[in-house]
Amino acid sequence: MKGRKLLMIPGPIEFEPDVLQAMSIATNSHVAPDFIEIFGKSLELMRAVWKSPKGQPFIISGTGTLAMDMAAANLIELGDRVLVISTGYFGKRFKDILDRYGANTTILEAPIGEVVSLDAIEKELKQGQYKFLTITHVDTSTGILVDPKPIAHLAKKYNVLSILDGVCSVAGEELKQDEWELDVVLTASQKAIGVPPGLALLMASEKAMQVWENRKTPVSNYYADWNNWLPIMRAYEERRPSYFGTPAVNLIVALETSLKIICKEGIDQRVKRHQNLAKSFRAGIASLNLEILPKTNTIAANTLSAVYYPEGINGTSLSATMVESNVIIAGGLLPEIKPSYFRIGHMGSVSSNDLIAVLSALERALIELGHPIESGKSLQAFQNGLLKIN
Repeated sequence: MKGRKLLMIPGPIEFEPDVLQAMSIATNSHVAPDFIEIFGKSLELMRAVWKSPKGQPFIISGTGTLAMDMAAANLIELGDRVLVISTGYFGKRFKDILDRYGANTTILEAPIGEVVSLDAIEKELKQGQYKFLTITHVDTSTGILVDPKPIAHLAKKYNVLSILDGVCSVAGEELKQDEWELDVVLTASQKAIGVPPGLALLMASEKAMQVWENRKTPVSNYYADWNNWLPIMRAYEERRPSYFGTPAVNLIVALETSLKIICKEGIDQRVKRHQNLAKSFRAGIASLNLEILPKTNTIAANTLSAVYYPEGINGTSLSATMVESNVIIAGGLLPEIKPSYFRIGHMGSVSSNDLIAVLSALERALIELGHPIESGKSLQAFQNGLLKIN
């Protein structure tokens, strides 16, 4: 009998055994030659995963919110106009961060389950002299997927920097930072990157670095200031010891391991795997007459699913019943509808067997709680979906 439960929330996720083993080694000095090699290699591998050979990578101890904070702190000066394109909780969080640094923010909020139209974005860019805009690639609160490519092109058209919150997308959704001309793409370790929580990861374009270098006022966040971190990143990539703040040594060893796993699979193949599993999983969910939060499948994320509870089913009871089947899911996060839906993560090293286990546990929980469904129906729909793809 397995001694642990299957963690199927939208981060932290289930991690590869090799990644966990890498974390368990004796902690090394942060200036030891072998660790410097690991850190430098991690920076190089990030460029491959982000598809940004020209980008400047940063690996900092912290969370995805720190990565958002770092982008804002280094690029915002008092009064700068910023357009926030929001599809949920984390779009609003970005606005809160930007406001803290004195930005003049405008937020375009999509109705629940929808995305902001390109026409609305362009209309707003025409009206104001914006310095940059933010996009949430996948909002973890809603499971909404935004296509950043056309928005990045609009940003370039109006000479606006583009910042992509890729916390729940990098290494799970399609991303071509340099080709799409995204200026900053940030994420965190505990989602599709596949490393336990604790690392903020960010890639800045040459243009973003130039804007930062030309700012007229000092960066107002000491810890997040690229003036402190850029020399460290360059030193490690040149395989030289350096110090500003002690890095999370074991997490970075695990990061290199995971990035190697990702690159061995191939980032395009990895994204395709996420797409195939998510499409089949949504078919399984639909077969149970359950509705997902995104209004259409085309804007549904491939890294997690947000699903409405069926009428008459208590969310707490559903989660508790699934835990009895050794599967852990997440509740809702968006305040307006938090009690009405749940979320299931399917990113990173997720396999078809993991999702079969989730659907099995979900079916049993629904039947036990009195929801009329046909046992095995979602499993059949999921398997048929995979067979069509293959």
